[in-house]
Amino acid sequence: MKRSREQRRESRYFYFFISPWLIGFLVFALYPVAASFYYSFTDYDIIHAPVYVGLNNFKELLHDDHFWNSIVVTLKYTFISVPITLFLSLIFAILINQKVPFRGFFRTAMYFPSMISGVSMSLLWFWVFNPQAGLFNYGLSLFGIKPIHWFLDENYALWALIIMSFWGMGGGMLIFLAGLQGVPAHLLEAARLDGAGRWRTFWSVTFPMISPVFLFQLIIGVIDSFQVFTQAYTITRGGPSYSTWFYVYNIYINAFKNFRYGYASAMAWLLLVAVMLVTYLIMRASNRYVYYEGRRGR
Repeated sequence: MKRSREQRRESRYFYFFISPWLIGFLVFALYPVAASFYYSFTDYDIIHAPVYVGLNNFKELLHDDHFWNSIVVTLKYTFISVPITLFLSLIFAILINQKVPFRGFFRTAMYFPSMISGVSMSLLWFWVFNPQAGLFNYGLSLFGIKPIHWFLDENYALWALIIMSFWGMGGGMLIFLAGLQGVPAHLLEAARLDGAGRWRTFWSVTFPMISPVFLFQLIIGVIDSFQVFTQAYTITRGGPSYSTWFYVYNIYINAFKNFRYGYASAMAWLLLVAVMLVTYLIMRASNRYVYYEGRRGR
């Protein structure tokens, strides 16, 4: 069917008004992604023209000790930080969801730290963990524990960054709070009338209803933990004995310190594949445990 002149004019206006976004997407998003995919198969140092080397970059990764160490460090951080952060976010959301005075103040106070940028937060925690004058060591001294050189000790550097990650749980708390407030009141009332206690009501009614929120938080938390960089760069620089040599920090070192952009691109694409694979596995497992209204899980 032939379009009218008015429809063609509206189409031109449409493309004209979205052109800034379209140009920005093509130049600053799609082109860098496509270029990095090509560079992952080349030897490229940004000064000389890229030389095609096939799968050599990926083969070299298999024999790179720093590559495997960065995977181990990142997975340790993920398996410890993400579950604890989810648990604390949910606990604080449950507490703030109660009818207590000054609820608005507590919500704001809990969320406010997550608004501080990564660099500012890292510098703040650098002083908190200061071995001589830091608040953390001062608190430990009250229990007779000697000062710990957090960022200078390979046994504690990663743990310090894990503790730092709890600082941003305010955002997750608000999302859980929204999920808790969306639980139908009649279901909670029915559970109470049936004689269910608080724990049984939470486990059998509240948690299934907020399980999609929990799934969302889990996926976002895992993806974020795979991309830790700011803390490792601003404070530890890889840490003593490579104890905080995160995967993304390893990509940065190879790209902007060693000028091996092809090698770094290969690492970046492996990270993308890993994120997609982990997300897929979590989504597959969620079919059994996540409840969606109108659909029964398998």
